[in-house]
Amino acid sequence: MESLLFPHFSEHSQVYIALFRNVSNAAALKSRIVAAATAEGEFGKKEREAVNFAFIDARLITSKIHLETAIYQAILAESQNGLRTRTVHSEVLYNLNPTHNITEAIRRYGVSETNTDVFVIRIDSPDLDASTVQEKMKEVISGNIVPISELADITDWASIKKYYKLNNEVAIKEAASNPSREREIVDNIVVSSVAMKSVMG
Repeated sequence: MESLLFPHFSEHSQVYIALFRNVSNAAALKSRIVAAATAEGEFGKKEREAVNFAFIDARLITSKIHLETAIYQAILAESQNGLRTRTVHSEVLYNLNPTHNITEAIRRYGVSETNTDVFVIRIDSPDLDASTVQEKMKEVISGNIVPISELADITDWASIKKYYKLNNEVAIKEAASNPSREREIVDNIVVSSVAMKSVMG
């Protein structure tokens, strides 16, 4: 698990990121997230806290900077009272999606029944320590935490090009014979898209 600190934000300045592989309970986790949203009373409160993370399909992340850009934009939006979704965690999913359709963003980038590679992110105050966060993550998701560098083996470049409508981009076509160069171009486009989303409205 890795951590990021954005000290210029007062509230949600601490971020924890873990990449889980060999996830075996994605379907149950998705059901739990959906149920927690409408559960009532003390039970509902506890369930919402238990799943108080951003769960992201790792196949659709091009790089660590791609993920970090979406996280930063979510924290920035919250600090300016500009969230387009209900929480800072769902805002990360919204930022990753190339369109402004919130439902599509959650369906596409959130955890699905078949996911085996999942990023789990917690955005909170600096008071929440790493060991507590990791323990909470492991309580809700069954899998192995691996180095984020393993993302290189996970990314589904074809799906990313499809969602971002990049298959007809001239620069990408010209780099088709050089996979590493092509991926670098795609990553640059995707990261720029996430960074510019709030500006473009």
